[in-house]
Amino acid sequence: MSDNKKQLARIRQMERHLNRVTAAVKRLEVALDKWEDAQEAIAALNEYYGSDLWKQDLADDEAGRLPADLKRGVLSEDGIWNILTDARDLTARLKKGKRR
Repeated sequence: MSDNKKQLARIRQMERHLNRVTAAVKRLEVALDKWEDAQEAIAALNEYYGSDLWKQDLADDEAGRLPADLKRGVLSEDGIWNILTDARDLTARLKKGKRR
């Protein structure tokens, strides 16, 4: 391959890299904005999960005192535990600044 062809191939490859990185940075920026906005909700879930209020809500659900059409994923021990664990793991990953 001539020097000119190598140069053009290199520039095209670097342009693809630039486009890929630009798109990734924009997506990550949006995701981080959403993550930062979710911190208050994460703190509220952490405080609620396992609290006396949560235990009472769970007991009332198990006793059939809550409306049948009420969404109650927050009363699922596995569901709330898993998402809070995922949030902690993600926070640790962000602090380390490393990939998995």
